[in-house]
Amino acid sequence: MTERPVARITPEELAAEGATALPDKEVLSLLDLNADIDLALDAAAPIDLAIGANANIAAPIDAAVSANVLSPGSVSAASASQGALIGQDILGDANAHGLQDSTINQGATPAADAAAVEPPVPVPDPGTVVGGTPDLSGDLLDINVNLDGNLNLAAPIDGAVAANANVAAPIDAAVSANVGSPLSESIALAEQDVIIDQSIEGDANAVADQTSDIGQDTTPTP
Repeated sequence: MTERPVARITPEELAAEGATALPDKEVLSLLDLNADIDLALDAAAPIDLAIGANANIAAPIDAAVSANVLSPGSVSAASASQGALIGQDILGDANAHGLQDSTINQGATPAADAAAVEPPVPVPDPGTVVGGTPDLSGDLLDINVNLDGNLNLAAPIDGAVAANANVAAPIDAAVSANVGSPLSESIALAEQDVIIDQSIEGDANAVADQTSDIGQDTTPTP
């Protein structure tokens, strides 16, 4: 296999070559991102709540438990007797009055004065040629994002609740069990005698008055 001679550059040819210096790296910008975000949020939520209640609650509880466990030939008895006389009277009114008077003025952020805004700095074209050398000091990618969001939110809430209630829950329970106790007796007796007299004389009134004056201004055009 025959090797070809390598062509070498003579010192004279190297001295005849010319070169142009590139600009410094610190002035080279590939990406220019300018994000201007202006958010104005006006939120108002006045809440008014009134509650009125008249309540009668009665809960007599009677319970008896009897059990035989591993006790053959035994007798287990439980007896619970309850006698209750409950008289509950309510004389009066349950009134709930919620009065709400709201004046809400939500004004948007005023537009900036056009005279106070500085003119933008001119950016050279990346393709501009200066002295025979491409000018790379400009931006290859220029992104400008302007986001202006104005939100006016108003939610006045007014509520009124009034109630008259009679609640009675007499509970009577008896439990009897034989567990592993042959020839045994288990007796549970629960007797309950309850007399409940509940009366309510009156009115349950709920009145909610709401007066709201809401002014929401739009952003003026600069």
